[in-house]
Amino acid sequence: MNLHRRVFFIANPVAGGGAVRAIKKAESIIKNKGIDVHLKLTAKRGDAELFAREISSGLTPNLIRGHSSQLIIVGGGDGTLNEVINGVLSRYELLPTTTEKKGILLAFLPLGITNVLAKELGIPEDVEKAIHLALTGTPKKVSLGRINGKFFASMAGIGFDGEAVFGLNEKIKKISGKGAHILSGINCLRRYNPPLIEVRTSEGIFTGYTAVVGKAGCYGGYFKVTPHASLTEPVLDLCLFKGRTRRDLIRFVIGVLRKRHLNFSDVFYEKFSELEIFSRGEVHIQIDGEYFGTLPVKIDVVKDAVSLIW
Repeated sequence: MNLHRRVFFIANPVAGGGAVRAIKKAESIIKNKGIDVHLKLTAKRGDAELFAREISSGLTPNLIRGHSSQLIIVGGGDGTLNEVINGVLSRYELLPTTTEKKGILLAFLPLGITNVLAKELGIPEDVEKAIHLALTGTPKKVSLGRINGKFFASMAGIGFDGEAVFGLNEKIKKISGKGAHILSGINCLRRYNPPLIEVRTSEGIFTGYTAVVGKAGCYGGYFKVTPHASLTEPVLDLCLFKGRTRRDLIRFVIGVLRKRHLNFSDVFYEKFSELEIFSRGEVHIQIDGEYFGTLPVKIDVVKDAVSLIW
């Protein structure tokens, strides 16, 4: 039986190059089920986080097993979901609490270009199926990565892909989607001359030139840089690539495509609960496909931080 009497629907109308029709269809499906839906459309980066913060601050903890809960459906890409997660957890920076304890459940309607998290969890990209799952599915706990206080669900990319996201042309991205990422990646490869990255862990200090800290196995679609990562496991998977040249990087990418990169002698892979990453040079970072900033950073994991339906 559907326990949701009210649904908040935070949606990005330009996700995936234009998602207006899908958002309207989703809203209609929810309304036709007799559910009170509050649609909030984003107009710029940061809006989804603001909306989520406003929603969560206006709610009281009321989720008791078998009783009503507040559901936020996120319509957009991984970046939109990232913003919502950070919005609902914004007042709970260091506390071992979850969205469930606040009376909030999250669900995802994937409308982005790659929808990494949806692929990881098997959330359908079909609007009708995704909304049905959101309204009737069972919530599960998700452990999140946290980088300098900001949460991420899928991964933090440090080095090459961080620079590629930094160099994205937003106008081209709106027109061609994945084409903008490919073009930026090619430009980064042409001028590839990375500074050394230093990763401090509980097992010692490791160095390399590109790092991915994964909470999910999927990366950029169906590829898996951190194939052993788990959203439910409260650990971080570190994949550190030690090759410095363009030829090394191309070999690493081919290794990822062929699912052989973990066998390379210059790839370090291990699980940690906490990391500190530094560099003497300027090293860019992306989290969940969105630009984050530059090193240094401290990364840890928050157990069972979000209750997500999938």
